[in-house]
Amino acid sequence: MGIDLLADPLFLKTVKTASEASGLDIETILRGENGELDQTINVQPALVTFSYGIYRMLQRDVPELPIAAMAGLSLGEYAALIASQAIDLTAGISLLADRAKYMQADADAVTSTMAAIVKPNLPEVLAICEASQKNGQPVYVANYNSPSQVVLGGTLPNLQVAVDQITANGYAKKAVILKVNGAFHTPLFNGARAKMHDRLQSVDFKEPVVPMISNTTVQPLHADEIKAVMERQLAVPTHFGEDLQYMIDHQGVDATLEIGPGKTLSQFAKQVDRGLTRYHIETLADYQEFVKEIQNGTQG
Repeated sequence: MGIDLLADPLFLKTVKTASEASGLDIETILRGENGELDQTINVQPALVTFSYGIYRMLQRDVPELPIAAMAGLSLGEYAALIASQAIDLTAGISLLADRAKYMQADADAVTSTMAAIVKPNLPEVLAICEASQKNGQPVYVANYNSPSQVVLGGTLPNLQVAVDQITANGYAKKAVILKVNGAFHTPLFNGARAKMHDRLQSVDFKEPVVPMISNTTVQPLHADEIKAVMERQLAVPTHFGEDLQYMIDHQGVDATLEIGPGKTLSQFAKQVDRGLTRYHIETLADYQEFVKEIQNGTQG
């Protein structure tokens, strides 16, 4: 992940700074030669470093790029906070490294995972979750990703029962267990949330220079509320699809740029509004193509 980008001096500098801040060898993690990317404790700092490294390159090469708003899904919110200058890279990565430790501890304490529910009958899916909770079986909605997808989280046996019920009753086009090692954004991560509350007390946030739309509140984050919201974020559902709709309605966004591995968020953007122009940067070739297109458009 990001290996070709290490040839760029600014990207490499970002990786080195993040390594010092986190106490991790981010370059080795990005290479993932020995399964380093299989652990939450490594993935979180590495992914945010990867995304922010590309963003810094964009600031250098296309400073005229018009950015109306920022958002990230779950972990990506930290990249957005750093990019929007609400927190600097060193403090942000240090915070994120601790967040990853807290989440890894909760993930190790209880065997839990997540399930993607595609084109759900949402009222029926919610009813199954509520019934499970009343029976002492922890199954929750963790992510409202788009009008076409929600993600559930819970302990593995109970989540499997819920998925089987959804499938048997035709309450979704598809319901599938995901290969993740925790039911993130559910009450199963209240332990991490409590630790994050204490950790955040030593962090100072600034007002974002670009509107940063929260997964938790679906509103622009302001400096005086970031601590409380980012604490809650660990154990309550995300609302990425609604974030996108907010940006369309309030910031006049007509194009999206997804920075990071895969095109999942671009797919969600398409499901929210098919009229959005969607860009994606994952590799050095992607980056060069995007910069060329923006520069040509500006010159034209």
